[in-house]
Amino acid sequence: MIVIESVAEMQQFARQRRGEIALVPTMGYLHEGHASLMVEARKRARTVVVSIFVNPTQFGVNEDLDSYPRDFERDRKVAEAAGVDVIFAPKAADMYPAGYQSYLNVEELTTELCGASRPGHFRGVTTVVAKLFNIVMPAVAIFGKKDFQQLAVIRRMVRDFNFDVEIVGMPIVREADGLALSSRNARLSPEEREPALCLSRAIAAARDAFRAGEKSVAVLREKALAPIERESAAQIDYLEFRDQDTLLPLQTADERTLLALAVRVGSVRLIDNTVLGEE
Repeated sequence: MIVIESVAEMQQFARQRRGEIALVPTMGYLHEGHASLMVEARKRARTVVVSIFVNPTQFGVNEDLDSYPRDFERDRKVAEAAGVDVIFAPKAADMYPAGYQSYLNVEELTTELCGASRPGHFRGVTTVVAKLFNIVMPAVAIFGKKDFQQLAVIRRMVRDFNFDVEIVGMPIVREADGLALSSRNARLSPEEREPALCLSRAIAAARDAFRAGEKSVAVLREKALAPIERESAAQIDYLEFRDQDTLLPLQTADERTLLALAVRVGSVRLIDNTVLGEE
C-alpha cells in the first residue's frame, strides 16, 4: 500500500490505472463500516483507492471541523488490513488553493433533512466528491447508506453531470448494541452512549409497527418518536418518512419508504435511517 498526498501525483497514478480503480471516499477515523466498503471495492476493481480528507467546505459555522476525530496511523492500519492499494490523503491547500471559487450544487434534494439544518453542507460534499472523481478517475465509487441523503445527492450529481462512474451504496454496519457505526461515536461520553441508542430503537419501533401492518406515516412517526422522547439527553433535529428516490414527504408508507432521522445527544449530532421493507 502506498500513500499519495499530492493531487498531481494522484492524477498521474490514476491515468495509468484508468478504468480499473474503485474509490472509497472517507474523512478518516476509519471503522468497520469503512472497512466493509473497502472489502466491497476489492471485489469490484483491480486497484482500490481510499481518500482520507476532512473536507472543510462541508462544515458550517460552529460545526465540529476542528474537533472531528483524526488518527492517520490508525487509518493506515485499517486500510492496509482491508487490502487497499492507495491512500489518497491530500492537504486542504492542495484541494482548495488560494483563490478557489468554484462549487457544484445539487438543488432540490439538498433543501431538507440534513440540508435544512446544515446550510451549504451538501454543496461542500458534491464539490469535493466531484473533485475526487476528477482526480482519482474511478470506474466505481463505494458509499455507505448511513448517509442516505448524501448517497441520493451524489447519484443525482453523477446522472446530471454525466460522470462515468458507477455508484454503489452499501448497508449500514452497526455495533453490537445497534448504534450505527460513525466516526462521531468516538465523541460520545460514557454517559451519552446509552441515550444514543434511541436512534436504533426508534427505527426498530417503526419497523415493528410497519411489519404488523401499520401504513399511516403519522402513526409510524409517533411509534418512532417514543424511544427518543424518553431520553432527556436527546434532541431531535428531524425524524421523517420520505420517498427514497425524491426524498419527498409521504403520508402512507410502503416497503420502499425511507425513515431518516438526526438526533443530537449532548454535543454530538447522530444520523441513522432504514428502508422499511428491507431486512
